[in-house]
Amino acid sequence: MDAQAPAASCASPSDPYDSGGRPDPDEAVYDVGFYDLAVRVNPADSTITGRVTMHATAVAPATRVAFDLDTLLVVESLLLVQGATEANLAVERCGGRVRVVLPRTWQPGEPLVLRVVYGGRPRVAPRPPWDGGVTWARTPSGAPWIATSNQMIGADVWWPVKDHVSDKPDSMAITVTVPEPLVVASNGRLLGSAVDADGWRTWEWFVSTPISTYNVALNIAPYRTIRERFMSVAGDEFLVAFYVLPEDEERGRALFPEILDHLRWYEQVLGPYPFRTDKYGVAQTPHLGMEHQSIIAYGANFSNASMTGGIDWGFDALHHHELAHEWWGNLLTNADWKDMWVHEGFGTYMQVLWLEDTQGMPRAREYLASMRRMIGNQLPMAPTESQSAQEIYRGHDIYYKGAWVLHTLRWLIGDDAFFRALRHMVYPDAALAQTADGSAVRFVASRDFEIIAASASGRDLAWFFDTYLRAAELPRLDASSKDGRVRLAWVSPSGEPFPMPVEVRIGEAVKRLDMAGGTTTVALPAGAAMQIDPDGWVLRALQEPSGGRR
Repeated sequence: MDAQAPAASCASPSDPYDSGGRPDPDEAVYDVGFYDLAVRVNPADSTITGRVTMHATAVAPATRVAFDLDTLLVVESLLLVQGATEANLAVERCGGRVRVVLPRTWQPGEPLVLRVVYGGRPRVAPRPPWDGGVTWARTPSGAPWIATSNQMIGADVWWPVKDHVSDKPDSMAITVTVPEPLVVASNGRLLGSAVDADGWRTWEWFVSTPISTYNVALNIAPYRTIRERFMSVAGDEFLVAFYVLPEDEERGRALFPEILDHLRWYEQVLGPYPFRTDKYGVAQTPHLGMEHQSIIAYGANFSNASMTGGIDWGFDALHHHELAHEWWGNLLTNADWKDMWVHEGFGTYMQVLWLEDTQGMPRAREYLASMRRMIGNQLPMAPTESQSAQEIYRGHDIYYKGAWVLHTLRWLIGDDAFFRALRHMVYPDAALAQTADGSAVRFVASRDFEIIAASASGRDLAWFFDTYLRAAELPRLDASSKDGRVRLAWVSPSGEPFPMPVEVRIGEAVKRLDMAGGTTTVALPAGAAMQIDPDGWVLRALQEPSGGRR
């Protein structure tokens, strides 16, 4: 084993409001198996106090370790727990990173248990959920309404944690104490609640499956709970619960059937809901929304248009999108933010498929057209170098370009191969689809889907993914005419051949052109007009009025 790398210098402290990127050497030496998080949330002064016990295993020789905690929060003590023995350890704070020197060298395979006692006034979310933290709001009747959101800045904004997407605990206990009569809706399944001697109530939640730490969430309000047992396509029942404000209980009950319809549709398209041993939960929040595992945040204000620029597409697009992430993001998770399009692009294309199934392909094409205008093409959608959350979320391309790339792939390989690839990506075999114990939860990368799509279609698709995922610029299709023939030629950003077939409409006839080698010619009768890609399947550069392309 190599010696542990030198510690990073405090002269360049870590950014407490970014997440991911290359792992810190002192965090890479251990893997977390279980977190026991217990917090007391005080709405009166917007403070959190608590403790976290981290159960980890060394994966390399370790003389020191690190974890993350926002600079606004204080580490009151750190204990090394070895059986019944606890020993205080000194900490060094380097920006948002906390470093700990161990009393000896931990060898690979050895358990490491650390308990952190901490507290303070956590960061108030400036623009949740994108620029997150804790939202301290009030319900219409004036009761506290509190929510966490921290995907882009990391869970360390409110609790001590190894903040890297590549390390999920296998399970987690979440214990939250709040004033009565507030309700805590969190991840996993509710074990129970009890009133303490001081009149506050403690809520105990347990997550039985692996979970990304950015998905750990607190939702606190005087919630009413709308619930139903749902029969999965896997043959087992699980709880669906919608936590709504008392003022919105009627609207919540009106939306609940659509929530169940969305869930039923996803199971038909992708396979069983992954977290059936816990629940599927939705919590009404004072911010727009987030895909917190088994307790997604819903802040659409019961409007179909909250996520779609004020346009009502006839369904609750926010809920549909966040539910998509239970498969694309929570069941399947990128180990590096550079592959985040697997979460967002696939999750966004699900709304296209829903519209196609419920309102028809013309309506789905309208939705795609609305997204096409949002594509920026400033950076590669799936870069090869490691990325942080702040880096990969610049612009909207991982959402809208990602969805369009999938739509184009579907055209290229056909529906049978495309939907087979989607299903295989989610559940490679029927036995895995039946599991509900967390064993189906896994890390994936763009390359995994590329291999699956190539296998499902029986084609070499390297040219397709290299162009659409690893180049910022889109391919363009040049057309020129001479002597009654039109020459079509693809120009790819790399200059390599781009054999993407396209349809053309000449008069009433529609013909698919294979474009082998990236070029072809087609006869155009005198006086006839030709329309390229009349049904809008293929993502390509658009000519701007200024002469530029996007």
